[in-house]
This record gives sequence, structure tokens and C-alpha cells, in this order.
Amino acid sequence: MCGIVGAVAERDVSRILLEGLRRLEYRGYDSAGMAIIDQDTRIQRRRAAGKVERLAEMLQTEPLNGQTGIAHTRWATHGRPTDNNAHPHISRDQVALVHNGIIENYEPLRRELQADGYVFDSETDTEVVVNHIHRQLARGDDLLQAVRHSVGVLEGAYALGVVCRDEPDRLVAARSGSPLVIGVGIGEHFIASDVSALLPVTQQFIFLEEGDIALLTRDTLRIYDADGRVVERPLKRSELTASAADKGQYRHYMLKEIHEQPRVLAETLEGRLSRDRVLPEVFGADATPIFDRVRQVQIIACGTSYHAGMVASYWFEELAGIPCRVEVASEYRYRRAAVQPDTLLVTVSQSGETADTLAALRESRKRPEYLASLAICNVPESSLVRESDLVLMTRAGPEIGVASTKAFTTQLVGLLLLVIALGRRHGVDSQQERELVQALHDLPACVDRVLRMEPEVEQLSQQFADKQHALFLGRGVQFPVALEGALKLKEISYIHAEAYPAGELKHGPLALVDGEMPVVAVAPNDALLEKLKSNLQEVQARGGQLFVFADADTPLEDSPGLTVARVPRVGDVLAPVVYTVPLQLLAYHVAVLKGTDVDKPRNLAKSVTVE
Repeated sequence: MCGIVGAVAERDVSRILLEGLRRLEYRGYDSAGMAIIDQDTRIQRRRAAGKVERLAEMLQTEPLNGQTGIAHTRWATHGRPTDNNAHPHISRDQVALVHNGIIENYEPLRRELQADGYVFDSETDTEVVVNHIHRQLARGDDLLQAVRHSVGVLEGAYALGVVCRDEPDRLVAARSGSPLVIGVGIGEHFIASDVSALLPVTQQFIFLEEGDIALLTRDTLRIYDADGRVVERPLKRSELTASAADKGQYRHYMLKEIHEQPRVLAETLEGRLSRDRVLPEVFGADATPIFDRVRQVQIIACGTSYHAGMVASYWFEELAGIPCRVEVASEYRYRRAAVQPDTLLVTVSQSGETADTLAALRESRKRPEYLASLAICNVPESSLVRESDLVLMTRAGPEIGVASTKAFTTQLVGLLLLVIALGRRHGVDSQQERELVQALHDLPACVDRVLRMEPEVEQLSQQFADKQHALFLGRGVQFPVALEGALKLKEISYIHAEAYPAGELKHGPLALVDGEMPVVAVAPNDALLEKLKSNLQEVQARGGQLFVFADADTPLEDSPGLTVARVPRVGDVLAPVVYTVPLQLLAYHVAVLKGTDVDKPRNLAKSVTVE
């Protein structure tokens, strides 16, 4: 949930490391630091709680210079966000280390090292690792051997970058359960948590696999697998550019990403649709025989991706007639689920590195009832993509804002493509498929029309800025949309927001309704509209302030306590995609009015790579 950058080069690396940290800010963090081996082969370090800019200011007055170094943004797990707890950690001025992940057995290791005379300066689990490596160095190991021996005793997840004063031209990296990528240059090598950190210096990358340890020098790179054997990992060229993550004309990344949705939806569909059908090859060459056998779908995801899975469960059962279960990955991985034979496991993740989702995928391999695994993901180089049998990439491009927007809507489109492909075998006839495909062709233009609502939504946001609570309502497939709207509002505005199926109002939430609690409802003109209107009347009767997003055909008008915002008409199936967009805009503009850090909300991380 934090960021690593490291470099060994023929030039000074301090600016490279600092720019890498800036490019990893979106992942979420609460402190930052850097350590460099200087020309006198001393390890020099700067650390600061707070933003990367605080570290940058420190480096202005106390610069670091050298050709080998590591840097880090930390998201607090063990220990508060303080200078002492910030990475890199150093042991006896000899070895420095940065670490992502959680070491589960750090307490017994800490006691063991304390008995050997090691003094701990932080509250972190990471300091155990750097001290353990130092002890191995003191016993005669070189840096590579010391790291290999130390990771052999670790339990949990880690990505490590390690440098040593006595081997100033070497950088050692290791990963298990937490992503790490190597950037390849000319006369230089780099490591990072993801490729975005290194795009200004290289577009050539090698992705370490589980258990890998890598030894990097300026001119050489050697990778060892978990058994200590030298291995070759494929070199890949990233299609991303250094400018891909710029804000452009927009005030925040989140607003830019909301407005990118027509384009990225079109790109997600490109090459996957003919005029009237979903092309069968889009899920991979092996998809057809697998899909022919699927009898049930199990979707595993977290956060926003879980809401996408909930929407898809309605589509699977109502359109395709395929039983579908959806579960939060962190719950699923710790229970013995009853799985029907010939079940397709579908994992959904923006980053492809979500720890709980990855763990659920790996656990599923022990269950013969699972026919295969399919990942819907936005990052082609991610662990989830590499470890799944089938893949559909969402093509949303870099998503920097912590609150997911374009990743969510492209996930919905990817899931609908899967519903159609599987439904073809379970009752979706050619006419129905033709209609769905035409609706998908029209979707980007429809979302573009929705974005023209922004001035109206910005006006509505003014009625939320001083509120402490909000309630979101939806029925049927719009209930997960309401959940997603509430999540967006709470993530970036810090307003407590909940979502309920509208029919559940009288079972508890109605007790909360008063004139100080805005109630947002999603109300397309579908088969459940009349039921929803009855629920809205329950809110009005108790003095609640209603804000309803409805299409032009919905028979609702503005009245005291009721404000209606008109959404362009769209068919029932794709309404969840379209109605999500104004809720994203609402959350954004409320957060701007409240003055919060829209792109990097407090306490949150973009990629949740620890449990």
C-alpha cells in the first residue's frame, strides 16, 4: 500500500528517486524517505512524516548525491506516521532497506535480534528485516546471500530494496506477495512498485515473480527464483508514457479521469464487438471450451470492484440465466465456501495487486470445483493477470485518483461482455445480443452527454457541503450504484454516507431521516420505478431532503424537499454505467467545496497490497 523506488546508475539518482516517489503518491502514504550511498561510501538518509513535498524541501537544504539509492512512501501499518517510523531503515550505518507489505512473525524475530544486541529505533515490522540482514552480513554473507537468508525466515508479504555501504554498486530486490518491477536502462537499473514511477527514465521492464530475488548493478542484472536458481524473466516494453499521468487542464486527477470515461469506454470496447455480437476471442484462445462448460460464476473483488461485481450478478442471472455469487475477497478467502462443479472464478481489480483478491485466486486453485479463473483488470503486467487462466483488460489507462472512477465503469463494460459471451450458451438469443451490442456501441456517446450535467451537479453539491451524513437509495441493479455513490462521497469528502435498497427504508434507515440528512436516489424509468416512488414519499413525509437522478421519462418533478436532476435516457441494462457518472461528479464537487485532498484522501491507498 506504499511505494518503492530504487536505482543504481552512472549518474546521480536523487532526482530520479524523488520523481519516482511523486509518481507513486496516488498509492497512498503518510511519510516519505530516501537513502543514498555517497561518494565516500556512507549511507546518507532523509526522512519526513507527511507529503513527498516535505521531503523535497528537506533535500533542498540537505541534499543527497550518489549513484546508488532507495526511496519510499510509507502507509502506516505497524507504528504511527512519524519520522522515526518512515523508511528507509538503516542498521548500524551499514545496510539500508525499504519494504512494502507486512511481516507477520516480526515479534519473535525482534526478540531474537534484541537478545543479540540490536537496538530498535522504530515501531515498525520493517526494522526487523534490516537488522536481520545486517546480522547475516556480520556473519560473513555478502549482500545477496544476506538477503536470501533473511527472507527465508520471513512470514507474510514483502517487496524489498536493499543497499549496503560495503557493496556500493549493488542493489538487491526481493518480492513475495507484494509487487516489484525492474526498470532496464543503458548503464543503469531501477526498481519500483509499479511502472509509473520509472516512466521518465525507461519503458523497458521486467516483472519479478513470487519468491524472486534480483541483484542489480549498473551493467548487469541477475534474477534468482525461490529455489535459488538463476532464471530469465521476460523483458516487456510499456506502452505508457511519462505524460500519461499528467492532470492536463483539470484541477484534479479525479476530475480528469471522470471526463476520460467516454474515451476509455470506447477503447475497452474496441476490437471486441462486431456490428451485432461480442467477438468470442476477446477472453483468450482457450475461452470457448471453458465457457461451454460453465454452470455457475463466482465473483471475488474488493471495494469499488466489488460493487461492479454486484451489478454483474444481476446481469448474469437476469440476462444469461447463470447463477452468480459475489463476495468480498477478504471474507471469501477465510471461509470454506460451498462451490458447485464447473464454476468460473472471476476476479475484478483495478491494480491487479489487491492482496485479498490475489489470495482468493491462489486459494481457488486448491478447489477442483473451479473450472478456470478469469481476471478483469486494468494493469496488464499485474500479478492477477499473470496468474489467471483467462483475462479481459479494461484499458482504462493510468488511474491516479484514489477514488476509482473510470476503472469502475470500464469494469462494468468488461463484465457485461462476459455476461453476453456466457449467456450465448444459456439463452441469450441473437436478437437480444444484437440489441445489447448496439447499446454498447452507443454507450460512450451517452456518457459524454451525462458529463454535460456537471454544472447542474456542481450546483447541487452546495447543499451537501455542510452536511455530516447522507443516505443513498436504489432498487434492483441500481442498489450497487447507490453503494458506489455513497462510497465515493465518503472517500473524498469525509461525509458519512450509507446506501440501502430503497425497500429497506422502513426496516431501520428511515429513523435517520430528517431535514439535515440529504437522501440521494437513483431513479431510471424501469420496472421498479413505482416501488421506488413509494419509498421516496416515505422520505418526504418525514421532512427529508431528496435529490433524485432520473431520466426524462421518469414522472417526477421538483417540489419542496425534492430536487430532480435529469439523466439522458438509456436502456435498463446499461443504466448502472450511466447513472454512476453523476454520482461521481457529485462526490467530486462536494469534496472540492469542503477543501479535502481529492486525489489523495486521508488514510486511504490506491493499491491495497497488504491484508
